[in-house]
Formats: sequence, C-alpha cells, structure tokens
Amino acid sequence: MKRQLKPVISWCLLFFALSLQHAAGQDKLLNVAVAGMNHDHIHVLLNQYRQHRVNITGIAEPDKGLIKRLQKNYDLPDALFYDTVEEMLQNTQPDVVLAYNPISEHIDVAERCLPRKIPLMVEKPLAINNKQARRIAFLSRENNTPVFTNYETTWYGSNQMLKQQAERKGFGPVKRMIAKDGHQGPKEIGCSKDFLNWLTDPEKNGAGALMDFGCYGANLMTWLMNGEKPIAVTAITRQLKPDIYPDVDDDATVLVEYKNGATGIIQASWNWSYGIKDLQVYGKNSSLHAVDGDTLLAGNSVQNTENVPLPGDYFKDQIAYLEAALSGKITTKNDLSSLENNLIVVEILEAARQSARSGKRIVL
Repeated sequence: MKRQLKPVISWCLLFFALSLQHAAGQDKLLNVAVAGMNHDHIHVLLNQYRQHRVNITGIAEPDKGLIKRLQKNYDLPDALFYDTVEEMLQNTQPDVVLAYNPISEHIDVAERCLPRKIPLMVEKPLAINNKQARRIAFLSRENNTPVFTNYETTWYGSNQMLKQQAERKGFGPVKRMIAKDGHQGPKEIGCSKDFLNWLTDPEKNGAGALMDFGCYGANLMTWLMNGEKPIAVTAITRQLKPDIYPDVDDDATVLVEYKNGATGIIQASWNWSYGIKDLQVYGKNSSLHAVDGDTLLAGNSVQNTENVPLPGDYFKDQIAYLEAALSGKITTKNDLSSLENNLIVVEILEAARQSARSGKRIVL
C-alpha cells in the first residue's frame, strides 16, 4: 500500500508546485514608469497602484509641490521620484512608460523612451500637431517599439458593442456618425490648477475643447471606418466663455467627410450642461447609440454590458490592455489605442484648427 502512495504523493506535489508557479506568473504586475503628473487622469493610474493592479518603478516630475500633494493621497515613497525622464530611465527598467504631461511634451518622452526600446502610452491625443506625430511614428518604426494612446472611451463596453453590431450583416455601410463629448468646463468641474495651467494654453495643448474633446470623436470615427482617412474636414470653433478661457476655444463643431459619402459630426465643448460622451452611428436601415459607457440603444432595444456578451478583445482599462498588447496576446494594429489610428486623429485635429482659422473646408 505504501508503495502505491509514493507516486500519488509525488504527482500531487508536482501539481501543487506547477499551480503555484502558474499563480505567480498570473499575479506578476506590469511595471510602469510615469512621465509627468500634471494631467488629472493620473488619478486613474494611482488608484490602480493603490489597488495593487500595477507596479510603479519610477516617476519623473520636477514639481515638488505637486509631488507632495499626490504623495499624501497615494502613499508614494520618495525613492520613486526623479526630476527628469532621462534620469528615471537610467535608474529603472519599466515594461512601459505612461505619459501624464502636456500634449506638447509627448514628443520629448518619445525621444527618451523609443531609442531605448521602451514602449510608450500617452494620454489622448497623441501629439499637438502632425510634425510631432510623424516624428513619434518615425521613432516607433525605427526602433520597432510600440506607441499607444489612452482614451477613456476605449474602455467603454457600449462602444465595443456598437462596433460589433455595426459590422453585422444587415446594418449596412456607415452613413453618419455623431460624437458628443465634453462637460461644463474644466474649471467649472474642479480640475486641478496644475492641469488647467497647460490645458488652457494653446502652445501646450494645441487648442481648447477642440483638442481636449474633439479627439474622442476623431478616434472613434477612424476606428469605425476601419482606419480610413477622411477626404476633408470643416470646423467652427467659438469662445463662449472668453472671461474664463481667454486663450483657447471652448466649443467646437467639426464635419469629417469620407470618400464613400459617410460623414462624421464631432461636437466638442466645455459648455455642456452635464458631462457627456455619446456616440451615434447610422447605417442603411437602422441606428446604434452608445449613450454612456455601459448602455447601447440598438433600434428599439436597450442593451447593457451586464447582459450582452462583449467582444473577446475588449479590455476594462489601459493596464489590462497593455498586459495583453505587450505580451503579444492581441494584435493592436488600427485599434483605438494604435499609432495608425492616432496619426489620423492628429491629422483631423490639425485640419480642424486650420479650417476654423481660415473659414475654409480643408482637403486632406
């Protein structure tokens, strides 16, 4: 009897050891370094850090006052902080760098990360203009290192359901898209002074509401059109609150035209009466309407992410996405975070700025 037990015990021990090894592999956290902390979206990442969803290896931030305020809320040790991205990368080995700094400074982070073959994710949009976007793309290709752009709406299950159903037989080709994005205004909703200082600076943000919220519609429309570049862009920007935002637009309407007759209307504003991220898509015979992150109106039916299966490539947040993308589990080409998509987004935004200044339709 004892002789029979030995191999059973050995197999049990082996199975237990393999289970522990598998669990350890599953529990390995993504190592991220942070470039800048003056974008209020940093709180999403810091909450993920506090919840042990991600490991932060270093933070490059020169503003000592900002560091102290965030340290107090998130228990960040002094050893994490460096004055510059260069110094941080000389002392850490992250899986990816996440940039939470002004849009105009994304290029500087890319110049430090990509030659070291360190992947980069920036907060939306990718760059302040085409020149910087193309330089980032060159660095990415030259060093065979990916660059991603993070949008809140990428993690909306309703948008994923919308695209899945728009591609079904019977919906027909997309004819019209309407994206409404914005809120009452960054100052009105209580954005930090650190964020406002560059968000309302045309040199650092590129524009006001047009850049801040126009990028959402451009990103989603490019995705729904499967990476097709539009043929023309026409835009109107306005300053409805010049006393609050004297240097940038606070309201923008953008018309995006495609070669097959499809059109996209982007309504980006700091003048909505409430926060909104809303997407409507019209096909040949029916329509789809993502009214919030969880709810989709499909014709006369109301669908919710809780009771409708989501696509297999849906991720709940940027960390889950990066874990899959960097491990090679998914193909990221032309998805919402991809470089291919976001180069077109920057083209649309730059054309919109040019159109608003000149009063003309800009042919791409």
